[in-house]
Amino acid sequence: MLSNKVYDVLKWIALIALDAVGVCYKTVAGIWKLPFGDEVCATCAAIALCLGALLQISTAKYNKQNNDLG
Repeated sequence: MLSNKVYDVLKWIALIALDAVGVCYKTVAGIWKLPFGDEVCATCAAIALCLGALLQISTAKYNKQNNDLG
């Protein structure tokens, strides 16, 4: 089971950080002709989606367990 702090950090990474980094790199790569802008952006989006799905599963299990106890 994840602690609340770990869960909150992972959620922030999945919902905000990965998308922000991906879009920022893609934009800067286009301006400065840096390599792999599309690939970095797509990779960040894929990781964010996977992490978000895993966190949602964890949340659903946690909520079910707490509802069963109460």
